[in-house]
Amino acid sequence: MAKNFVSNKDESVRMFDADWMDFFSRVDYKVPLVIYIPIITYYLFQSVFVLHLSIFYIVPLIAFGILVWTFAEYNLHRFVFHWCPPGELGKKIHFMFHGVHHDYPRDSKRLVMVPVVSLPLAILFYFSFRFLFAYFMGMPELVAPFFVGFVIGYLIYDMTHYALHHVNFKSKFWLDLKQHHMIHHYTDPHNGFGVSTKLWDHIYRTMFKRKSDGPVTVEEAV
Repeated sequence: MAKNFVSNKDESVRMFDADWMDFFSRVDYKVPLVIYIPIITYYLFQSVFVLHLSIFYIVPLIAFGILVWTFAEYNLHRFVFHWCPPGELGKKIHFMFHGVHHDYPRDSKRLVMVPVVSLPLAILFYFSFRFLFAYFMGMPELVAPFFVGFVIGYLIYDMTHYALHHVNFKSKFWLDLKQHHMIHHYTDPHNGFGVSTKLWDHIYRTMFKRKSDGPVTVEEAV
């Protein structure tokens, strides 16, 4: 069976000739925490002390934001990161956004989303959600607790993704999630797009095909 990666070591290929560009293509897994925990804190403060929203708004909206993130996570992974535009330029774009991670899956510096990509996306999502809350509910202020949940979901995704590649788990839950992601990498990249949860793989029917009645394994899929 063809090998679906270039190297399984904590290493990667140089992506850009310019040193400063290549530097910004790599990021330590702790950087998203440093950037986004203050953002979460700010919007939570706004929700409670500035907007004076009831806990009956805040808690459900945070939960809803996390759920919406899992939906965004699945669809971004499946339909954006795994989409390869036509031509040589398309191949290069795909490699920069996600192909490099599949070629070098244990490269610890290319596991979480780089801020030059995640921050513009966060701004786009924020104003899109604000518009939707204003248009459909006439309450744009509700975006604050919702966005708290959405960003929490994103951080859970980023930290989970790093851990699935670099942490030796003992818990059945985490071992099962890790196996799900490893099969996506090493056996079947056309299924198993959920990282922090398998929920949307079940809904979209992109769970891995089984050859027996038991849970699918890497060895079985091979």
